[in-house]
Amino acid sequence: MLTFVTTSILYVCGFIFLYGVIRLAVRHALEDVEMRRVQAQRAEEMAAARDRALLQKHGFLSNNG
Repeated sequence: MLTFVTTSILYVCGFIFLYGVIRLAVRHALEDVEMRRVQAQRAEEMAAARDRALLQKHGFLSNNG
């Protein structure tokens, strides 16, 4: 009987532990996704600004006359 109780307690604690680990992993993954999204958006804005600066400096490249 003691073995059954001990096994049941460890089984339940294992599921609680796994829930915590999975929850932590998902939270970190979502933070990484958000960070990469912000970095990609910033890189896109910087590329657009660089293109505008290039076209202002070298207007003949834009073929607008």
